[in-house]
Amino acid sequence: MFSFRTTPLDQQPDIVLAKGNVGVLCNQVAWNPEKGEYLFETLHRKGNLRKVFVPGDELGGFTALSLQGVEFFPMEDMVENLAGLDAIIVELQEIGARYSPIIDLMGALFGTIHQQGLEISVYVLDRENPTGRSVEGTMGTLGFPHRHGLTLGEISNMFHSEMGAKFPLHIVSYLVRSATQYMMPWSIPPMEDVAGMFTAGFYGGQYLWRGTNVTPGLGTTRPYEQFGAPFMKSLSDYCVRNGYENWNDPRNPIYDPATFIRWTKFVPQDGRYQGQECYGFQLIPNPGVQYHALAHALRIMRFLVQECPEFDVECGLEELLDDNILMEYVRGIDIWNEVKENIKVEEQKWIKKAKKYLLYDDSLWRIKQIFSK
Repeated sequence: MFSFRTTPLDQQPDIVLAKGNVGVLCNQVAWNPEKGEYLFETLHRKGNLRKVFVPGDELGGFTALSLQGVEFFPMEDMVENLAGLDAIIVELQEIGARYSPIIDLMGALFGTIHQQGLEISVYVLDRENPTGRSVEGTMGTLGFPHRHGLTLGEISNMFHSEMGAKFPLHIVSYLVRSATQYMMPWSIPPMEDVAGMFTAGFYGGQYLWRGTNVTPGLGTTRPYEQFGAPFMKSLSDYCVRNGYENWNDPRNPIYDPATFIRWTKFVPQDGRYQGQECYGFQLIPNPGVQYHALAHALRIMRFLVQECPEFDVECGLEELLDDNILMEYVRGIDIWNEVKENIKVEEQKWIKKAKKYLLYDDSLWRIKQIFSK
């Protein structure tokens, strides 16, 4: 059973919401600016909220002790604690990239309910995708491109359909969320390491640094918007040595018209290179210019392979890319035209596949002109 709802959750007439044992899967984004409270606070007043699954043991200072009759569980313990629930309400912010842990989380939730034959109704309070409808990259064995363009509700629709699930799934349109008129999708950081307004737009490409020995800015105020490593200090005079005016010179090998590239230094407060000076770049969006984050990240990585002997792409990048053609290009093989064609074909395949799961009028689209040197 599937339904797409165009009225707010509190107007749903479903008996299971009024009288059943209800659980909530959420994080910090599930806060209502009109009511000044979290979703589970609102539901608690109805008297049938039983379990809340959140990052860690508590959220916003609320615990099982302050909400009578409610148990709090870490998200990672969700599938072991679904017993006794008649409905689970999900409010999370999907940020548009296949690396998002939310995709795995929803896959685990749906898989458990389906495989164990649990009689649980799932309600997904949908939210806009902050990266919009653009699609980037190849699907590989994961079945999702690097940037997918779907909302969490549409991903849920896909999972439910493809596994042939019988449990009731209800998606509440993000167009009926009162918070939409007050807050942008990224007003509350959706994940601990996605903190900035521009982060989601870079995430589909910059996350790949996690498969190398360059930090994507984790432990700083601009994760995925800046990246670097101590050994990249050797690039500080690169432009002078090679006759470029700066890093934004159109002749520069890492130039991209959709971003401004700022040479920078930062010191991560945790994670890789904690407490060490890292040299690298901050990417700043050029408003109004279409940006293919994956393609740009591939070109920058190839540049580092050529210019920084210490740069290592063999510590997890191949698994993240999940595509032999992309990986061979990064390693140094001159196949850029093949890379672009591969990306084009895979993006077209994804758009065709995902079309039947869309819930809103705007269509998925691809950036047809990938900048290249």
